[in-house]
Amino acid sequence: MSNQRLIYGFHAVNARLWQNPKSITELYIQEGRQDARIRDVLEKAAAENIRIHFADTQRLNNIAKGARHQGVAGFIDASKNHIHLEDVLENLQEPPFLLILDSITDPHNLGACLRTADAMGVHAVIAPKDKSAGLNATVSKVACGAAETVPYITVTNLARTLRELKEYGIWIVGTDTGGKSDLFHYTIPQSVAWVMGNEGEGMRRLTREHCDELVSVPMFGTVESMNVSVSAGMVLAETRRQRVSQQD
Repeated sequence: MSNQRLIYGFHAVNARLWQNPKSITELYIQEGRQDARIRDVLEKAAAENIRIHFADTQRLNNIAKGARHQGVAGFIDASKNHIHLEDVLENLQEPPFLLILDSITDPHNLGACLRTADAMGVHAVIAPKDKSAGLNATVSKVACGAAETVPYITVTNLARTLRELKEYGIWIVGTDTGGKSDLFHYTIPQSVAWVMGNEGEGMRRLTREHCDELVSVPMFGTVESMNVSVSAGMVLAETRRQRVSQQD
């Protein structure tokens, strides 16, 4: 199956079981495990009529390609996880809050960004299909379930998508060391899409040109840059903080 994707670990598997169980094609459970977490997985999987295989540790290690699987792994039909940007925007109950990741190729960074996006209530994460890590088992594991809860939308033409977002009245704000404003003195628009580039080269030129504003993340120490997932965490948390303060 060309759309088949591996997931492993309790967070990723449980999130998928509760959020999109129909996408799971089969699960592998470590034989002999009788603890509460395994029982919960088995109970939910049985209720959803998901095919279950019991496997020894070596087979699970082979399936998960040596990753820390915690005794549970499975395969999903990724085509059943597809969602369109319009579906997200047209069903919101508050101003759009989006994260755009331009050329983030490290799956650990993508997973961490998804986890933070979930925590801060981001409505969707958008990334180009090329020059992007894409969802895989490592991303799902690092995201601790967020890869199954936060819509992850890949687009063929990011510049065109940015123009479409502007038509929805969404302000495109890029993060850049040369930004005119800094995060702690910037009033974040109600409808916002934050753009993060990769650590080495930042945003691509065309992406930068489509930003309505560039904002820097203040640095007070000696290091010159931060991990992209840390920077994303800062701007998303500040966005949520300002939204909460405006409601008080």
